[in-house]
Amino acid sequence: MTLKQVTGLLCAAAMSLALVSGAKAQDKVVKIGAILPMSGGTASIGAHAKAALEVAMDIINNAHPELGSLPLAKNAGLAGLGGAKVEVVFADNQGSPATGQNQALRLITEEKVAAILGAYQSGITLTSSAIAEKYGIPFLTPESIAANLTERGFKWFFRTTPIAPDFVRIYDEFLTDMKAAGAKTDSIALVHDNTEYGTSVANTIASGFKEKGRGGVIDIAYAVNATDVQAQVLQLKEKKPDVVLMISYTSDAILFAKTMQSLDYKPPLLLADDAGYSDPSFMKAVGKLSQGVFNRSSWAVGPSGSPSAIIADMYKKKSGEEMDDTVGRQMQGFFVLVDAIDRAGSTDPAKIQAALKATDLKPEQLILGYKGVKFDDKGQNILASAYIIQLQDGENYVSVWPKANAQKSPMLPYKGW
Repeated sequence: MTLKQVTGLLCAAAMSLALVSGAKAQDKVVKIGAILPMSGGTASIGAHAKAALEVAMDIINNAHPELGSLPLAKNAGLAGLGGAKVEVVFADNQGSPATGQNQALRLITEEKVAAILGAYQSGITLTSSAIAEKYGIPFLTPESIAANLTERGFKWFFRTTPIAPDFVRIYDEFLTDMKAAGAKTDSIALVHDNTEYGTSVANTIASGFKEKGRGGVIDIAYAVNATDVQAQVLQLKEKKPDVVLMISYTSDAILFAKTMQSLDYKPPLLLADDAGYSDPSFMKAVGKLSQGVFNRSSWAVGPSGSPSAIIADMYKKKSGEEMDDTVGRQMQGFFVLVDAIDRAGSTDPAKIQAALKATDLKPEQLILGYKGVKFDDKGQNILASAYIIQLQDGENYVSVWPKANAQKSPMLPYKGW
């Protein structure tokens, strides 16, 4: 064999190896676990979140240059891993902390996921993230807000959403402005379920209001997934608070709206802490009975042609629903997690953890109204923020506060039905 022939064979072999390596990079799949309530009282949230994550996978796995500066949208797949695709492995937590824990274990030991997203309910995030911490797997929650989640000294836990201490400031400033507009805001009733979410948020808001000089807070608790809340509504009717602040998941929020109508009770100002009140199922079931309810949100569609508006249209085509704050936070958290994996250039947990710690995303790189994404040493996004929306004109929320972000003026008093 001549030198020329040997050289030709070596070149051919090198080209084949390069093609095979390229194919392997393109075929590589990064698996991420998503623990969601796919059944039980909040199953509609799980279904909507699943649709949102499927839209996010489309954005990441295929080129979407129309989404501008949104990380991961420009290229098809993860450039940092040679064009690897992202696959979400969905796991049903069934509304149970024990089930969520078992699903986290399965995702890690059997599915071999690189990271986990979840688990909507704070009580389930509490247990499932403990498993991820034990195994050294990054766990990001886009929506669980119980304050204690980031107070456990965990090294693998991250949270993108604003939390209860942020809400104290937001609600206090909002109610101060509403008082200036003529509303009474002296007495406040906190109505909450007995889950980790309900009790922790209510306690944080109550103590925060007290520090800000807001006395007269009335605490009204109930069992989650209640079948009868007449006693709680009658208590509200008797106490006559100026403001009722609801901390409830979907089925309970619907039940309270129906019970308020049946007992003919309308608080002067009804304010919701997101959760069930952001669920499209709530709007469909009792939106016409809840006109004027205020709600916390970090999501706004934005002007036509903007990345958020384009994504909202993609989500509606996928799910048949309008995009809301809850699914927006799910999608945003997923983008943050995958962006870290892309920057890590690896599925090694320690490298993903390091990339998450180094995250520094700007407002123009987000689909939500956060001031950015940057984690403190506890894993909390210190740039998370929110504003107030209101259910007006049927089944649609509009932003009403602060004034700089308002689409319409606040409607007072609470109209109901």
